[in-house]
Amino acid sequence: MPMNAEPQIDAHANAGTFPGRVAVIIYDQIGAFTLGVALEVFGRALPDEGYPGYDVSIVSAEGRSVTAFGGMRISATAGMAELRQARLILIPAWRSNHERPPEKLLSELRRAAARGAILVSICDGAFVLAHAGLLDGRRATTHWADLADLKSHFPDIRAEDDVLYVDEGNIITSAGGASGIDACLHLVRRDFGTRVANAVARRMVIPPHRDGGQRQYVANPLPVHAGRTLSASMDWARSQLHKPISVAEFAREAAMSERTFMRRFQEEVGASPKSWIASERMRLAQEILESTETPLAEVGLAVGYTSPETFRSAFRRIVGLPPSTYRSRFRQL
Repeated sequence: MPMNAEPQIDAHANAGTFPGRVAVIIYDQIGAFTLGVALEVFGRALPDEGYPGYDVSIVSAEGRSVTAFGGMRISATAGMAELRQARLILIPAWRSNHERPPEKLLSELRRAAARGAILVSICDGAFVLAHAGLLDGRRATTHWADLADLKSHFPDIRAEDDVLYVDEGNIITSAGGASGIDACLHLVRRDFGTRVANAVARRMVIPPHRDGGQRQYVANPLPVHAGRTLSASMDWARSQLHKPISVAEFAREAAMSERTFMRRFQEEVGASPKSWIASERMRLAQEILESTETPLAEVGLAVGYTSPETFRSAFRRIVGLPPSTYRSRFRQL
């Protein structure tokens, strides 16, 4: 490699014991919550769980210490040059949808993307990536209240409504602040597997896995009919993943008509029953692959697939890797 060449990064490689550097961008009026998300997920190691944490740096977009929303002062721990070494760059919610970020920051983000760094936005951080031209022609999301602005100002972006995050390989955009947790855990899962990501989630006392395709919010957060929640029927479905589950069976378990069940499930979970079951099957398959040497055909049977080919195809489509590759990458010794 020439002396002045920048290192190329494999965004999907298993990070192993050195998951790489994470640079978190700060700026005046940053929300402390989104900064805390990055520090909590990436910066706190869990040695007993096989999670070394990442090497986290805080980089100021404006070259100085900043004042967060609410008055807290935050100092950078590294200069802008750190962005040229980082494997992952996280952009929290930008302070204004109508303000163009500093040109030096936009230039460094383009440079980072060109060498294969992973760029992750939380909430309105998507506008920073949009101003850099890195979302043109791609799927992306942001906070639901700002999607109209994103679509209006950047028509070349394929803006996604009602999703928690969008994974476009080395560029990931997430919705509101809490959705940033889901996106960050998604990255830990890509690097270390389901078991470690679940351990990080347990430490934070949050759900271990919410798919990117779930809705950003639900219109009716409280059940309309007391005593008729979906949690019991969902627990039942998780116990039946080894066999086919029809929507009609699922609805009967919830003591609802099929039509009412479909509507309630979409409202409360943010996904269709069919897609939720498929995700649950793959989550269980990941756990089996990580913790056992069970043959792939038997893993498929354990999660409801009688055909090994169908299981492999579904696993690759949902998880992003063939099951054999996933096992070799994340098998716990």
